[in-house]
Amino acid sequence: MPARTLFEKIWNAHVVADLGGGMELLHVDRHYLVDLGGARALGEIAGGDFRVRNPELTFATADHLVSTEPGRKGGRDAGTNATLETFRRETHAIGIRLFDVNDEGQGIVHVVGPEQGLTLPGALIVCADSHTCTNGALGAVAFGMGSSELKHVLATQTIVQRRPKTMRVRFNGPVGIGVDAKDMILALIGQVGAAAGTGHAVEYVGEAVSALSPEGRMTLCNLSIEFGARIGFVAPDNKVFDYLRGRPFAPKGEQWNEAMAQWRDLQSDEGASFDAEVTVDCGAIAPQVTWGVSPEHVIAVDGCVPDPATQSNPERRLAWEKALDYMGLSAGQRIAGTHVDRVFIGSCTNSRLPDLRSAATVARGRRVAPHVRAWVVPGSQSVKRDAEAEGLHRIFLEAGFEWREPGCSMCLSANGDVVEPGARCVSTSNRNFVGRQGPNARTHLASPAMAAAAAIAGEIIDVRALLR
Repeated sequence: MPARTLFEKIWNAHVVADLGGGMELLHVDRHYLVDLGGARALGEIAGGDFRVRNPELTFATADHLVSTEPGRKGGRDAGTNATLETFRRETHAIGIRLFDVNDEGQGIVHVVGPEQGLTLPGALIVCADSHTCTNGALGAVAFGMGSSELKHVLATQTIVQRRPKTMRVRFNGPVGIGVDAKDMILALIGQVGAAAGTGHAVEYVGEAVSALSPEGRMTLCNLSIEFGARIGFVAPDNKVFDYLRGRPFAPKGEQWNEAMAQWRDLQSDEGASFDAEVTVDCGAIAPQVTWGVSPEHVIAVDGCVPDPATQSNPERRLAWEKALDYMGLSAGQRIAGTHVDRVFIGSCTNSRLPDLRSAATVARGRRVAPHVRAWVVPGSQSVKRDAEAEGLHRIFLEAGFEWREPGCSMCLSANGDVVEPGARCVSTSNRNFVGRQGPNARTHLASPAMAAAAAIAGEIIDVRALLR
């Protein structure tokens, strides 16, 4: 048998039928459902002529629309509360497990799946959310889908897809002080561009990837979609197995032993061929921060805002000019020292316990600048509980951060959590698109440590100065 990539092994194991023309019908192991879009789809099914095929394989959570205000009971307004109630009613009627507002397991869908042990090595996972690729950190093939595909999965527990090409990204060498998974993936996107992964399933390898915790690998995989790849994953290892052991929905007893026997074989074969290869020198990566309105608009924190005049492509030059105008920045200015109004630590990218520990290390014994409003939004009830058990919330509160309830929050501003027009926010989320955090909001993407440092300094600052 020829050498195969890990992607080929997992994909092939889920092919139900070859439909011709490059399209294949795949079995879905886990289907994750979110309130934004999920409530509407379930409502349409309730009035339709088919039933959900395998409700026991679908898991739902309230995350995008919920308020993160302390003491919240649902959404911020009558409209979101009505949607949440529909979501609640229809999941209950169908028999879909819902992690409801303030339930023990509630949180952001791509935090909940792994920490509940629903995301497992070798699984095929879908969700109507583009950052479903996050789940690939545990050795799964996971990708987002559209609303029509969502209903197809509910009806058949299958999905029709075109097999993507394969790409291997190798992160060579160890990273330096103040550099984490967020900096690694932003550096990659800055190096290859926001479209370089289009049409590919990406496997991340290398010394720096192996050194990451499972949570760090989730950050890495989360931004796969930001350079065009719907699928990003890391081969499972002992760190992943230890992470999953004992989680609520993970296999138990003899089933665990049987699963482990299969999971240990989930590796790309020696000599397996990839359609594309990319190498990143981790020793050259400094803490990263975005300057524009795409994740590829990224530079080292000790660098300068690029000049559109250096771009020979007229369309690219115009895009850079518009980005600088929107962000209120000038070509050639140092990004460090840029005034900051808001800081958001949260989202499915950076709201897990290690992320909060990283930010707390910077915040400990310091104070948020008087003009900055800074939020910490845990990714789930479990993260919030564990962080409070360690006293992280006290570090943040004493430093002047707001400690919020779990949810997607300011990442997408669909829930009343917005950045004011014209205000500048350093955010640990994954997208800095125009208006993503609110109309005319200006977003700089960075790691949790960098975001905490900006909150303390009141401006973008090199976190290494505080860590040293």
